[in-house]
Amino acid sequence: MTLAVRALRGATTVDVDSSEAVKARVGTLVREMLDRNGAGKADLISVIFTATEDITSTFPATAARAAGLGDVPLLCARELAVTGATPRCIRVLMHLTTDRGPAELHHVYLEGARGLRDDLGA
Repeated sequence: MTLAVRALRGATTVDVDSSEAVKARVGTLVREMLDRNGAGKADLISVIFTATEDITSTFPATAARAAGLGDVPLLCARELAVTGATPRCIRVLMHLTTDRGPAELHHVYLEGARGLRDDLGA
């Protein structure tokens, strides 16, 4: 079995900007990304989160730590403020080691972010 470094993409939205909403949606997104790809926390290298300017209640990384990723390197950044972009959106770029090829990976888009990459399979 040969392991490679791969990247998974994902995104979700929150209905309201609150710490509780961000914590719940980020937790769900991270679990779905790992579950759909047969990966575990030990496979993770790092995770980068971005959030739109209308999310100010908490860092998505704080929510990921609460979901069990406290010992994984996490980074947050501000998403570009583009006219017409999906509001209250949190995006994720997850780096991991896996024996799966790029075509076998499942990127995860939940809630109001489902249409962001409809060219990718579910």
